[in-house]
Amino acid sequence: MASPNDLIDQEPFFTARRKVFPKAVHGPFRRLKWVIMAATLAVYYITPWLRWDRGPYAPDQAALVDIAHRRFYLFSIEIWPNEFYYVAGMLIMAGIGLFLVTSAVGRAWCGYACPQTVWTDLFVHVERLIDGDRNAQFRLLKAPWGPGKVARRIAKHGIWLIIAAMTGGAWIFYFADAPTLARQLASGTAPFVAYATIGVLTFTTYTLGGLMREQVCIYMCPWPRIQAALMDEQSLAVTYKAWRGEPRSRGLKRTHDLAELAADPAARVGDCIDCNACVAACPTGIDIREGPQIGCITCGLCIDACDEMMAKVDRPLRLIGYSSAADEKAAREGRTPTPPLKRLLRPRTIAYSLVWGGIGLGMLFVLGNRARLDLSVAQGRNPGWVRLSDGAIRNSYTVKIRNMETRPRDFTIAIGALPQAVLWSDAGNRDAAGRSIVVHVAPDQVAAVQLFVAAPVAGPEQARIDFRLTARDAEGGQVVRTSRFDRPDEQGDDE
Repeated sequence: MASPNDLIDQEPFFTARRKVFPKAVHGPFRRLKWVIMAATLAVYYITPWLRWDRGPYAPDQAALVDIAHRRFYLFSIEIWPNEFYYVAGMLIMAGIGLFLVTSAVGRAWCGYACPQTVWTDLFVHVERLIDGDRNAQFRLLKAPWGPGKVARRIAKHGIWLIIAAMTGGAWIFYFADAPTLARQLASGTAPFVAYATIGVLTFTTYTLGGLMREQVCIYMCPWPRIQAALMDEQSLAVTYKAWRGEPRSRGLKRTHDLAELAADPAARVGDCIDCNACVAACPTGIDIREGPQIGCITCGLCIDACDEMMAKVDRPLRLIGYSSAADEKAAREGRTPTPPLKRLLRPRTIAYSLVWGGIGLGMLFVLGNRARLDLSVAQGRNPGWVRLSDGAIRNSYTVKIRNMETRPRDFTIAIGALPQAVLWSDAGNRDAAGRSIVVHVAPDQVAAVQLFVAAPVAGPEQARIDFRLTARDAEGGQVVRTSRFDRPDEQGDDE
């Protein structure tokens, strides 16, 4: 009997990577991948250059993450740091949307729109353009080093590095005015952090998309491990119809004669001719005929490859296709598959859709009704209160007014719920004090004002009292904050 150590010696834990060179295929899924690749790359590279007029006081870049001024702009939407919950809401919606897509059509995100998939697909096409298709790439890999092989390697990796650098360069344009930063990069006057970011993203894009490729999807990405909890028997996935394809003919021989099959059931041969076209087309190098696997990103390229072979040998298409476990079971038993609409409208997908839509509608409602001003009040603590010459008590407050519009505005700050109290700013004096003051705030800025509030002295039962400060603009928008007014515990006490 073999010992566990013998088994360990026979089965190494780690094996060398087997290079994957996917074969070029043609078909509807390949065309769909072309369209999605073109759309996603266009959005990524073009978006920072789009302009959006927000008036003379705000940047005109349509999508901008302005870290210096702590703003996020997306067309007509402007997000301030205190409104970060909008970003959190969008991230939650993205996560729930991914749950919804996965429960309905499996790893469609992975197969078509994931950045790793898009850039890897782009790098694979560059490699195929320079080195040739799958068989030519294998021959070149095994060929000895010579001028031709060196030239091809330099050309391929050079183009990969250019694409990676353009990827990093496009990313930093989201964080500064794109035309200005482009001129600075060209002249060598851009901030060091811009060059460092481009360098880091160039390295990661080149490494992940060009060198590691399928290893990122199989070993590094956590999503394949999570998706199983989001899928059920009605979820679509790329599936090999073993009930139709097995046993494989390993060639073009096929038995159609029913009498011969009745006499010898073993004479039955499936539709699969074991050509391995599906394996050759797979960008992760798996064999879809072995069943569900963590390496399958459901890109559909094996469907195109198999359909092409089935058409050549005059056999029905979609031996490999998008199907659910329930539909596969129904097909094997001769029953009618579940209608597509019924498959989509099931409790899991309906629940995800309702949550996703509810969050989106809630954010739109809050976004459309949000006040474009904010007020914060911080009470001065050293000293907490001061007795003035006429016996009144004065407290100080640091008030910050946030003008969240791209135009200058005047705000009236009024005091309430504190009888006989008056206020003035550090720019004025008590002689001009009243129940309100006017503060001018520049567009898209925060104005900090030192306010003084004075009120008559009171007894112990009124040593501390809450009051209101209200900021109101000319259009009727307002915000109210509550603060505290401190007075001595007993009449006659001084501080």
